[in-house]
Amino acid sequence: MSAAHARPWRSAVEALLTDRYSSPVEVDAWERLEPRAVARATLRGVAAPRTVVVKWVRGHPSETRTEPWRLRSELATLRFLSDDLGLTLAPRVIAADLSEGLMVLEDLAPRTALDHLLRRDGAAAHSDRLAVFARAYGELNAATVGYADTYRARRASLGTSNPEADHVGWFAQLRDEAHGHTAVPGAAITGRAEIELNAALTELSEPGPFLALSNGDAETNNILLHESGPADARLIEFESAGYTHALLDAVCLHVPGPAWMTVGDPMSTGLGDHYRGALASGVPQAEDDLRYGFGLAAACISWAIVRLQRFAILDVRAPGDHSRPQLVETLEATARTAEAHGVFPHLTGWACRTADLLRRRWPDADVDFTNPAAFPPYTARR
Repeated sequence: MSAAHARPWRSAVEALLTDRYSSPVEVDAWERLEPRAVARATLRGVAAPRTVVVKWVRGHPSETRTEPWRLRSELATLRFLSDDLGLTLAPRVIAADLSEGLMVLEDLAPRTALDHLLRRDGAAAHSDRLAVFARAYGELNAATVGYADTYRARRASLGTSNPEADHVGWFAQLRDEAHGHTAVPGAAITGRAEIELNAALTELSEPGPFLALSNGDAETNNILLHESGPADARLIEFESAGYTHALLDAVCLHVPGPAWMTVGDPMSTGLGDHYRGALASGVPQAEDDLRYGFGLAAACISWAIVRLQRFAILDVRAPGDHSRPQLVETLEATARTAEAHGVFPHLTGWACRTADLLRRRWPDADVDFTNPAAFPPYTARR
């Protein structure tokens, strides 16, 4: 961001923090943290911290994620976590001005995003931090169970109108759209697989004791932690937060998200157990193998179906595009997860058949994901 572009935000931050601390606060330096609409501000003031992080609503016509509800959603969620529940899993809000579309947060530096460390050093070098990542989401889910009404009241007090906030209701919509998403030639979900799909989506839309808060994007780029020393992690990015089935936050441990070709086997590495153990502290039903496996596999299946809607886009891409084998591994990892827990046998078969169809349709995607030399855990997608 240019100095000229930053100046209106700097002035707004100075005014907001001067009011917050009842003494003059000036912005000495402004560092844009791309690609987010976020900057680190270095401050001068007796009462103010030395640095803060500033987040704002994008407003340029060429930008994405410009909806005002995003900032309101994040503000409501962060205050819910800190003020209502007393949790330190996320950054603390210092001040906010919704009329300006502006929020000031505590600076979490020198923590850094886990995905940066994984890309730089590989997963083997950060197994302990991956464990922290898994536990952090389990802890978030466990700590927020039973507080949905408090959360919704907090959101309502800010007049939030996020159309994605009702995560549970979204699965009723996915039930109607699933057949279109799976309309890959020869890969329609029919017969017993369709019955299992209905059961999976019912599980997600009626989570019962697994109803918990999610930030809506449980991925390694949304957790900040120290490169060395105490883990002391913080979760970030709560624009799309909402109450939903907790096990949706475990999908990223079993099935690759948009950034990765593969995430490896969380059962052999213990990452799955780290998440499950943390979740069980607030959701005792997570200790039931069948109940847990059913919910986890249902969540993975829903993700695979959502990703499969990209088929038409990927089908016209040039051979060698990493998105193609990534989709194959998404389906196969989903099938492995369901098979490991002994649930959804017909959907497991459907996922394997669809992956095989894609391997034959896209010869460049016919690769061996079981080869750790070629595809170690958390291999980045180009």
